[in-house]
Amino acid sequence: MATIFTKIVNGEIPCYKVAEDDQFLAFLDVRPNAKGHTLCIPKQEVNKIFDLDEETYMGLMAFSRKVALAIEKAIPCKRVGVAVVGLEVPHVHVHLIPLNEMGDMNFANVVAMETEEFNAVAKAIQTYL
Repeated sequence: MATIFTKIVNGEIPCYKVAEDDQFLAFLDVRPNAKGHTLCIPKQEVNKIFDLDEETYMGLMAFSRKVALAIEKAIPCKRVGVAVVGLEVPHVHVHLIPLNEMGDMNFANVVAMETEEFNAVAKAIQTYL
């Protein structure tokens, strides 16, 4: 059965898209730890990051770096944190989280945002890609 991320890749579920190429997709997390919290995924559905072949793994990291640099320019923050947890959705995903304090990495914290703000954040990040 396809994961929610595969359904996003296939256009069956909408997302706030930040970046995309033929292998990878970046979109805003709908339950963000901080404004600008972005997920980067391979379009190929693989459960665990270390099960990716080396080329896809390295490609995902390069894609995530490009997106993180854009986030850092678009969202006021001290730095962009990165986490790979993978327990919520069995599809590899890299969390890129704008950080101003350690608590911003706490996945129990969720920032409330409206659709208009999600759209504005996605567009702001896109301008730096």
